[in-house]
Amino acid sequence: MISVIMLTYNRESMVGRAIESILNQTYRDFEYIIVDNGSDDRSGEIADAYAAKDPRIKVLHIEKSNIGTGRNIGLDAATGEYITFIDDDDTAEPDMLEFLYGLAKEQDADISLSGSMKEVNGEFLPNCMFDEKLVMTPEEAVITLLRRKKYNAAMPSKLMRREIFDKIRFRTEGKYDDITVVYKYFAEAKKVVAYGLPKYCFWRHSGNNSAFTTNDLLLTPEQLDEYFEAFRERTEYLSEKLPDIDRKSTRLNSSHDDISYAVFCLKK
Repeated sequence: MISVIMLTYNRESMVGRAIESILNQTYRDFEYIIVDNGSDDRSGEIADAYAAKDPRIKVLHIEKSNIGTGRNIGLDAATGEYITFIDDDDTAEPDMLEFLYGLAKEQDADISLSGSMKEVNGEFLPNCMFDEKLVMTPEEAVITLLRRKKYNAAMPSKLMRREIFDKIRFRTEGKYDDITVVYKYFAEAKKVVAYGLPKYCFWRHSGNNSAFTTNDLLLTPEQLDEYFEAFRERTEYLSEKLPDIDRKSTRLNSSHDDISYAVFCLKK
């Protein structure tokens, strides 16, 4: 029922921990597709060793590419009704798949998502957590994403019906595929359900692709340019796909400042 996709590159000290967090899930009906993105350490060998012991694991070895290309290759191999992603330096709580699948089925939702924690220098901190269940239209889900208070654009912690990926694939250029496509997935979904109990942990370290989120001194001009371009594309896409988003944002049970911020993000 579920395909778990993980791209790995040179994470030999971390990838085993990530793999075991999926193999230890209470929900058992899944396939685990690991895409070795041209690692020159033992990451691919470690994945192969786990695959030799568990038939649910399929390892694909590819030449070094960007994140979007690797994830698209994983999608091509996936057979599940639902798709979720895990990063090779993070971990999932044992009931994450059961939790996300239960939410999706309960609400007949195209996307379900949970809350998360983050580990920074040995300290576990709230990342995206809220003690309520939100059942949202595409407009509501996108506006909540733009606020970045309840959840963000990271692919992990989200379960999506595979038909969404048939419509929209990851970009094959650039470093940050999530900010360029996740809002499109929410806009395409008929219904999104979110429950902010933490079922995933992002491990923040200097080698993260998004390390600058905890240390802005690591942000480069090239990264900033890519973000600005993504924001411009986002404005154009949402203005066409969800033209009533400004009006519908006022229906949300939130403060005026939050609504103003969401509209500002859309028009930026």
